[in-house]
Amino acid sequence: MPLPDDPDVRLIERLVARDEQAFNALVRTYEGRIVRLLTRMVGNEEEARDLAQDVFVQVFKAIGSFRGDSKLSTWLYRIAVNTCLDYKKKSRPGQAEDESVIDDLASTEPSPEQRYQSKEIGQAIQLALQKLPESLRAAIVLKEIEDLSYEEIAEVLHTSIGTVKSRISRAREELRLLLRKKV
Repeated sequence: MPLPDDPDVRLIERLVARDEQAFNALVRTYEGRIVRLLTRMVGNEEEARDLAQDVFVQVFKAIGSFRGDSKLSTWLYRIAVNTCLDYKKKSRPGQAEDESVIDDLASTEPSPEQRYQSKEIGQAIQLALQKLPESLRAAIVLKEIEDLSYEEIAEVLHTSIGTVKSRISRAREELRLLLRKKV
């Protein structure tokens, strides 16, 4: 539950009142995180940006139903994950996972050789992530990329903390195996 001094409390109040500037502030504050999560989930930044727009439209429409049982960011992640899962069900029923590759590695002025190696590593990780089942991918991305706590991930995924820990452990092991095959 948000604390009274949490800046999101005022933002939520303004969103419920349909304040357009509050909606713009919400997007500015959370867009990068939501796009990053969705990019890791779908493997394509352009698709992720489209999905992020859908997420924020859903948030704007549903903000009145936000009960405050969790942090606003957790609620946004839940909507983003559900939007992604719905999108994948509708757009690719029965098809193999998309193996699109993105390069979103952050660096501090590496050498050309380091950039090349980092890009290769990033591509290998992204390909491996795309091969994971959705439930494992969502858990590992929320933990390792978005740095959510086990409790927050459990809220986002509507599951127990034990299940979250198990999924993250399985995801790490599967990633290790997939990445060893690449080397």
